[in-house]
Amino acid sequence: MNIAFHGAARTVTGSKHLITLKNGTQILLDCGLFQGMGRVTDKLNDFFGFDAKKVTYLVLSHAHIDHCGLLPKLVAEGFEGKIFCTSATMDLARILMMDSAKIQMQDAEFSNRHLREGEEMEEPLYTDEDVTKTLSLMKIVEYEEDFEIETGIRLRFTDAGHILGSAAVHLTITEDGKPTRITFSGDVGRYGDLLLKSPQQFDQADYILMESTYGDSLHKDLDPIENMLLEIINNTCKIKKGKVIIPAFAVGRTQELLYALNGLELKGKLPDVPYYVDSPLSSKATEILKNHPEVYNNGVKETLKVDHDIFGFKGLRFIESVEESKALNANPRPCVIISASGMAEAGRVKHHIRNNISNQKNTILMVGYCEPKSLGGRLIAGQKVVEIFRDEYEVKAEVRSIKSMSAHGDYEDLLQFLSGQDPAKVKQLFLVHGEYEVQQHFAGKLKDAGFKHVAIPEYHQVFEI
Repeated sequence: MNIAFHGAARTVTGSKHLITLKNGTQILLDCGLFQGMGRVTDKLNDFFGFDAKKVTYLVLSHAHIDHCGLLPKLVAEGFEGKIFCTSATMDLARILMMDSAKIQMQDAEFSNRHLREGEEMEEPLYTDEDVTKTLSLMKIVEYEEDFEIETGIRLRFTDAGHILGSAAVHLTITEDGKPTRITFSGDVGRYGDLLLKSPQQFDQADYILMESTYGDSLHKDLDPIENMLLEIINNTCKIKKGKVIIPAFAVGRTQELLYALNGLELKGKLPDVPYYVDSPLSSKATEILKNHPEVYNNGVKETLKVDHDIFGFKGLRFIESVEESKALNANPRPCVIISASGMAEAGRVKHHIRNNISNQKNTILMVGYCEPKSLGGRLIAGQKVVEIFRDEYEVKAEVRSIKSMSAHGDYEDLLQFLSGQDPAKVKQLFLVHGEYEVQQHFAGKLKDAGFKHVAIPEYHQVFEI
């Protein structure tokens, strides 16, 4: 058999890894949207590098849009097989893909209203009808269930601790009477996450596809997250009388922020300013998380004993309508606005940044990984002028970040995730979902840990296994 890497190859988005068996059966691991890759992003999302009609099955590790966001396009281009995922992933993927379709249609409409001479009309990658068809193909496989996809192909999910429903994928593929065990890490969460349980150990694998987003980093902040939020909000809202704009992924990051702010209220420290979650998707995702309390770690379970609503506190309001969202920009009152997307590449937060970035009273607070070419990545890099909706804006607002607020494990977490493996029995470890320099650094760490065969695939590269 062989495996081809059609996304998240020497970059962190667009996860797509295609296994092709000797009999022609094709298993696609994830089908994610490329995000924040600058002007080449649209071209990358237009071209899969394989024929969607020939893909037999799809296994989805989790519902983040860089892992599920091109599923509707795959279906629109002829994929008719089953999509296997956990029940929580299905719940989240439903709202995320619908939201993605809506954002694409809205952004295309906005851009087309502001077309300049010689520019072509924009089209969304897919519609809500494509999403509905995609959802009809989804099949739930729960954690630790030994599921037979077909004779000779078995699937098992273990908890990856990344977001609600996230899983590491374990396939046992038998060809010519010989079993081959393939593990795809998906995205690996942190040990000691604010909300979720830690990643699970898993059985020995022959081949491993391993994410490496933070393969050269340790998430060591000097202050706890609550303390950093308190300092930033007080300085911006109370002293400078400005706004704190927080681009945050609707799934995972937004709920962690709400949990931390709720913690400040429980301690009597929460600053008395309005707090807005300006993302209908975030509101839906928060409700889904409330419906899956089995994923909470012991610390959260203890908090639930004294506070039944761990994501709610005084001054919090969820914004639904576009009119209400626009009104936030017209209101000069100091406040905190949490809005998707996390890389500030799309959605309402991009409008909030555009309206507040050139005022030195305000703060743009980044709380997770940003692809370097994304708007969030350019802000973190310290660019003084950024392009938003084709216009340039001077960056006068303060840009801050809380690096420890990441759903991705650092290199110590990633090594711990692999600690149950005998490196001598791993025939090949492929690094995916990471920037190339970071992956090279992590490859060295892996070799020091005994993994002698580490490869860093290029985009569309194929390996015989």
